[in-house]
Amino acid sequence: MISRQNREKVNSFIKEHWFSTDIIIRGSVIDMTKVEGLIVLDNSDIIGLLTYTICDKICEITSLNSLIEGKGIGTSLINKVINIAKENGCNKIILVTTNDNIDAIRFYQKRGFDLAGFYHNSLDISRKMKPSIPLFGNYNIPLKHEIEFEMILLNERDVE
Repeated sequence: MISRQNREKVNSFIKEHWFSTDIIIRGSVIDMTKVEGLIVLDNSDIIGLLTYTICDKICEITSLNSLIEGKGIGTSLINKVINIAKENGCNKIILVTTNDNIDAIRFYQKRGFDLAGFYHNSLDISRKMKPSIPLFGNYNIPLKHEIEFEMILLNERDVE
């Protein structure tokens, strides 16, 4: 978990991988220095980070980084946040990624997330708020849209 003791290290990691401690999701600025999160360490180095917020029984994943692919780091973090969301009485988990993030789109669907929303040309608005967002993303795909995924959480009392 992110704590007071490791917050500065986490903030540096976020800045290194997201180029700022502010990110924009659906036109809203998220101050990543204030979100909750889970970390995976190798010795004292962060190799995995998942950040999230919980509001109105919805857990929103605000970022997920795994520096070593294929080792189960991302899956482990997703499983932990599912448990946290359930413990906090959440009805669902949501997240937003961009249209160029093909690897993440595959990753989330394979772990039970379903397509829930599409925000056409939303990055035009985001770039006005954060001009450092590039025009092209992964695989040199034009970075234009946000895609929302969700996982509906069933509580034990919901299952007959």
